[in-house]
Amino acid sequence: MVCENCGSADAVMHLTQIVDNEMKSLHLCEKCAAEKGVEGTATPENFPLTDFLAQLGKEGSAGTALQRTGSCSFCGLTFKEFREVGRLGCPHCWTSFEGHLRSLVRRIHGSAQHVGKVYLSPDPSVSEREKRLEGLRRKLKRAVEMEDFERAAELRDEIRDMEPAT
Repeated sequence: MVCENCGSADAVMHLTQIVDNEMKSLHLCEKCAAEKGVEGTATPENFPLTDFLAQLGKEGSAGTALQRTGSCSFCGLTFKEFREVGRLGCPHCWTSFEGHLRSLVRRIHGSAQHVGKVYLSPDPSVSEREKRLEGLRRKLKRAVEMEDFERAAELRDEIRDMEPAT
């Protein structure tokens, strides 16, 4: 992509501005971005976690302390392997390396406690009720097919009690 300001150099900065409630995007080269007062970051946008973890291990005391902790009691993953791969081996790794992971998360995110939006799933009681109703309807159909009308009447009443009033 070419710089939208000078039209000659490759665009390396993508500037988004909101002016009078209107969003404008500019794709600028380094020179034009500097003229507009936009400074680039020293780290690339796609800074890999493995590189970050490798740098973390170079800091002396933290790295040697992590190596002495051993491995996960469940999957056997060592913290050194985690730093190389960038992924934990199992959910038990969180407890095995909790103290070190807390400091790592704090360094990456600025806090070890989540702040922000929380995913709220749909009401689980509604979906469970729908599943239960579906099962009861299948049983009712089978009871009618087998001409077990007493059982069908019981199932019909149970379905009526569970269905929401319309």
